[in-house]
Amino acid sequence: MGKRDQRSMMTSLPAIATAAVALALLALALLRWRENGWGALVWLGAFVAMTAIRTPHSMRNRANVVTAARKDVSEKLLLTAMFLAMMLLPLLHLVTPVLGFADYTLPDWATAAGALLQIPFLWLFWRSHADLGRNWSPGLEVRDGHNLITSGVYARIRHPMYAAIWLSALTQPLLIHNWIAGALVIPAFAAMWMLRIPNEERMMAERFGAEWDAYCRRTGRLWPTRTNAIIGPEI
Repeated sequence: MGKRDQRSMMTSLPAIATAAVALALLALALLRWRENGWGALVWLGAFVAMTAIRTPHSMRNRANVVTAARKDVSEKLLLTAMFLAMMLLPLLHLVTPVLGFADYTLPDWATAAGALLQIPFLWLFWRSHADLGRNWSPGLEVRDGHNLITSGVYARIRHPMYAAIWLSALTQPLLIHNWIAGALVIPAFAAMWMLRIPNEERMMAERFGAEWDAYCRRTGRLWPTRTNAIIGPEI
């Protein structure tokens, strides 16, 4: 695969603009936390923590030289849908009552369960970024000097970051009680999972060949395989 100096998606104007919009909405949402309920306040705290975890990696990895990338229409649509469902619509709902017609009510124990599950979500989100290091990118990109990470949380599962985001998506409706701002993230991320993962794994297979194939045989996508749980990874 020939070396091509491409601009990382982390330095693109849309990425910078969407981050600025999200931060502005976050500030406004914090002013209305009493109206939105304590579950929404927990969601805001997790959103801030998620941003704090990812930002240093985004800043550092801007220097990456991208040698292969897939930035077709479907990839851009998936990223846009996830931004809307996981960030923009929840923040919009917490800032204004425009989506109030889609509100629902949950018992306190359900909201508490969603709040407690933010702990494993944030730990796994942090750990997967830390283990990937310079190899992480928000888009389907391979960098110059890209390494196959098979240690840490990647020793037993191939996509721990996606596992963390699944946990966040499934608990968002427990914290934000709205069918659009809270629950829409689940089908949005399900679509990303089904459409993006095959492309991502195909890129890894093209990059690492037999090493990737062996890694796949001893790991599960989101959960350790039974064989892996018995014999452990080959690192």
